[in-house]
Amino acid sequence: MESIDLTKYKENHKTQFLASEFERLENQKSDLASMLEDESMREMAEEEMKQIEVQQKAVLDQMNSILEEEEKEEEFPNEIVLEVRAGAGGDEAAIFAYQLAEMYQRYAEKQGWGVRKISSSENDIGGYKEAAFEIRGQGVYKTLRYETGVHRVQRIPATEKQGRIHTSTASVAILPIRKKTKLEIKPDEIEMEFSRAGGAGGQNVNKVETAVRVVHKPTGIDVRSTAERSQLANREKAMSILMAKLEALKEEEEAKKYSAERKDQVGTGDRSEKIRTYNFPQNRVTDHRIKENWHNIEGVMLGDLQDIFDKITEYIENQKS
Repeated sequence: MESIDLTKYKENHKTQFLASEFERLENQKSDLASMLEDESMREMAEEEMKQIEVQQKAVLDQMNSILEEEEKEEEFPNEIVLEVRAGAGGDEAAIFAYQLAEMYQRYAEKQGWGVRKISSSENDIGGYKEAAFEIRGQGVYKTLRYETGVHRVQRIPATEKQGRIHTSTASVAILPIRKKTKLEIKPDEIEMEFSRAGGAGGQNVNKVETAVRVVHKPTGIDVRSTAERSQLANREKAMSILMAKLEALKEEEEAKKYSAERKDQVGTGDRSEKIRTYNFPQNRVTDHRIKENWHNIEGVMLGDLQDIFDKITEYIENQKS
């Protein structure tokens, strides 16, 4: 077996032990070198050398498998932040934003993923002006990555007296939380504020300033985290979301730059791009990117989204081939 550079395996905590095992086997081979020169012991030494090399190959394969799995997870991490934000349409848009968040949470529950609200700002009737959720689970980003964009609803609001159909919008952003990032944020680019996390009153009101708001001054990106129990944990969560937002912004700019050349792209991944319409009077959901319709709007709002995701994936794979 040719000489192997173990540096990358030693630097990764998941492969450190296996790298030391590989080195131990390499030392055994060195010890056998003198036996190979002794004619009476050569045959036995050669046989033992072969066995050691088989063991080394198994260890090397295992280390490479671990690193490959890490690379896949880096591309499609199993943790995301899902943001919903009310757009045009006042209270009706906020209600729609709330219903979109519920739709994704129901789908996540069906997948066995964990969902937790990080922060939210609500209007007087319980809709979301904006809200952020942490979702963890196998394949979460791979499945939801094409949901970023503007979602439009057409229906007669409960408050509408004359039976007119209103159109409202809400934007969705899917932010992958990656363990490795090449972005650097300078301390003077950050403004941080601390406040009490909201509660239901009485003992549930947090008397300590654990809620954190982080503003990235160069871009104006604003992140809040209120879900954690300590200020430090909320600070770490807010910073990880900020990094995800900055990476998404960078990717969005790159996608716009090269979108004409990329056949495998479904839209630009831009929040301002209208991707789907939910038409309640006609019981129709339309994805504008792949020009497909579904006529089970109630099921979709209850989290029956798999067919939509499958069709989008199929469309992309056909575009690549």
